[in-house]
Amino acid sequence: MVFLAAALVGLALAVDIAPAFAQGVPSSQSPPWLDPALLPAAKAEGSLTVYSSTNEQEGLPLFKLFTDATGIKVDYVRASDAILMSRMGIEFRADQRSYDIAQTATINKMPLQMLAAYEPPEAANISPEARDPSKRWHGVYANYNSPAYNTDKVKASELPRSYEELAQRREWAGKVAIDGTDNEWLKAMLQHYGEQKGTEIVKSIVAALRPVVTDGHLAMARATGAGEYWVSLNNYVNLSMNVKLAGNPIDVWALDPVTLFFGQVGINAKAPHPNAARLAANFMLSRECQQFLARFGRLPTREDVASNPLGMVEMLTQRKVITVLMSPDEERKWQRQFDQLFRGR
Repeated sequence: MVFLAAALVGLALAVDIAPAFAQGVPSSQSPPWLDPALLPAAKAEGSLTVYSSTNEQEGLPLFKLFTDATGIKVDYVRASDAILMSRMGIEFRADQRSYDIAQTATINKMPLQMLAAYEPPEAANISPEARDPSKRWHGVYANYNSPAYNTDKVKASELPRSYEELAQRREWAGKVAIDGTDNEWLKAMLQHYGEQKGTEIVKSIVAALRPVVTDGHLAMARATGAGEYWVSLNNYVNLSMNVKLAGNPIDVWALDPVTLFFGQVGINAKAPHPNAARLAANFMLSRECQQFLARFGRLPTREDVASNPLGMVEMLTQRKVITVLMSPDEERKWQRQFDQLFRGR
């Protein structure tokens, strides 16, 4: 097996929990997502391997809920989206049956042959935009994008009301950051403003604010919360909220356009434990799972789960929301354009 040991951010972490249903028979208190017809076959497979870009502080206790309900041991492998995409591609070409489900924000960019077509029953309860027409992925949480700011460094009254106005905040020069992979945001900007005007606005922001190009959205959110950067030009709202909920002086404000894509779950076409994979995919779309993730600021794709803090989705959707789901070729195109604008290459 190819492990890419030097590149991995996180190693496989076993979640060994005492089985709650030793005989594989759900009790009368079983959660709604637990399919009694699927559970025996899933338990017979013995375990579940998850590849995820969600940090271990959220991912491990989340899958403890799954293990508690099913008795299925989970091996949790955490790394960045980019590293997981590379690893999964290598393992697919090597015909390795290495993982069962993947949970990242980039599953829609994977070749279709790498993913099994499956529609979990709980998919009926998530928003239509969060359901892949080919049934290869489903949205676990809504990944809205907006700027964020350190509330100790910037007053709410000073916040610009548009990206054109943001470009005039020259006093913030060198104190602004953006992740080096925010090509979805760039596409939404040019789609909203038009290619010529959108490009001009982005160029004016780069010239006036000299944004620091960072590596990692969570690291940028934490750095903004710590005051290293005063403003995140763009970041995932759920990560900014995660840092805020931890007690740091950070908040978000919405500008047109608000970019949207999804944290997604998909099943490996070569899953070594396909029944456990289907059960886990259904779990990740459940109310129980999304309520748990909301505790960390992740925004639900289900209407019956409230955001945390309350009202976040309503605030964001008052703006122009543009959903961006790109193919691998489109992503490469927009990443090249992003690099030209922000890195000068």
